[in-house]
Amino acid sequence: MTTKLRRLLVSVLLIPVFAIGGLATPAFAAAGQGAEASGAAHGRSPADDPNADIKDRLAAIPGVTITEEKPTTTGHRYFLATYTQPIDHFRPWLGTFQQRFSVLHRGYDRPTVFYTNGYTLGTSPSRTEPTRLVDGNQVSIEYRYFTPSRPEPADWSKAGIRQQAADSHELVTALKRIYQREWLSTGASKGGMSSTYYRRFYPDDVAGTIAYVAPNNTDVNDYSAYTEFFQNVGTPECRAALDAVQRELLVRRDRLEPRFEADNKAAGSTFNVIGSVDRAYEGSVLDVVWGFWQYSMESDCAKVPVAATATDDEIYKWFDAQEGVTTASDQGLSKYTAYYYQAATELGAPFFDVSYLKDLLHYDYKELYAPRAYVPKEIPTTFNPKAMPDIDRWVKHHAERIIFVYGGNDPWGAKPFELGRGSDDCYVYTVPGGNHGSNISKLPADESAEATAKVLEWAGLAGDQDTARSLAKSPQLVPSFGPLDIEGQRLEQERRPL
Repeated sequence: MTTKLRRLLVSVLLIPVFAIGGLATPAFAAAGQGAEASGAAHGRSPADDPNADIKDRLAAIPGVTITEEKPTTTGHRYFLATYTQPIDHFRPWLGTFQQRFSVLHRGYDRPTVFYTNGYTLGTSPSRTEPTRLVDGNQVSIEYRYFTPSRPEPADWSKAGIRQQAADSHELVTALKRIYQREWLSTGASKGGMSSTYYRRFYPDDVAGTIAYVAPNNTDVNDYSAYTEFFQNVGTPECRAALDAVQRELLVRRDRLEPRFEADNKAAGSTFNVIGSVDRAYEGSVLDVVWGFWQYSMESDCAKVPVAATATDDEIYKWFDAQEGVTTASDQGLSKYTAYYYQAATELGAPFFDVSYLKDLLHYDYKELYAPRAYVPKEIPTTFNPKAMPDIDRWVKHHAERIIFVYGGNDPWGAKPFELGRGSDDCYVYTVPGGNHGSNISKLPADESAEATAKVLEWAGLAGDQDTARSLAKSPQLVPSFGPLDIEGQRLEQERRPL
């Protein structure tokens, strides 16, 4: 019995219960009233007029405000907008805030891809890989509590995955009034995680999900997978070179940290969150090897300075290129407070063995490298150990139509999502030697064609698997890589904590 059939049976059994007892939560009751009001308005609103301009249709949806239309060079229409969301979807009387989103309009006859990068909203027209593959529309959402999509004052207890999943559900439901073909969801890294969490709570909102490089930290106390990754990634020579230059950054601390401090002072940096320049320097050094494998390729090992002979300038320049010397400053961290808060309360964060550095460290590694160290002290955090295991169980026992793509040399893939006996029409692919920018196009040709076929099938562009495979092999049916895709690729490769 498929999970979809099971859900239908459960729904049928629950209908009498809800009819008799009126047991819906306030949030569900409000959603029902909104849908009723929406239905009553059909036929009278520009939102429902297929002959109206797309800008007028979007603006007519309750809660939507169009803030800007930007030109494109490809014939698409591109809009920046906000949507009114409850601060707490399950206690809507607590107030609302404006959440940013964008719409890249291709046509009503095309599928729509719902995208989150898990962070702030990119404000330039761009297409993700699934959008390009299906030649579709794209709706992109800013993750709640990333500025400016943050209530003031901010109740940080409302910044979690359950609330953002409800944000996505509300926006997708509203826009389906206009875009009535199949929907897919996607995202990379934290966005890949978020697209998976969205499906866990609203499994039938979209026809399929493509989740790129999404880690799955079900046990934050188990760091053996990450340790094993760094003991085996790349070649022994490359690993030794990286360990040596990382150690050298601490050996030469008396010379390099003053440069680090001076550069941060020139940039106007302060260090109230992490505590001091010394803590910021050590934390950045601890992260440098991770950053290398996250963003570089094995071929870049040739550019790693030779610790024994490199000058201070060479080592410091490489360090800055890998890590960014202002990353651990208050100003660098403030853009990612919502991420570090989530990592400290639900997502978890990686640990791994650094015994080769212990004689040079000034601080407890697990304390300094923990996400709590990057959250302002006035924001309380309590970790929920049940959140990620719940997602993991759902993927193994109930998930349908999800593609996970990982990079073989990406440290975030050391703990991937794994499928179980209940996973239906789900797939996990790994790009050999790939980093955190891995995607379907970088897979081996047969796997790339297979994954592409599934994307097309889920998007409603093929009647069966055989037809989908033939579509995947027909270049004229997949739009060529262009300016919109270059911008989208740039956004995906932007350096972030995750």
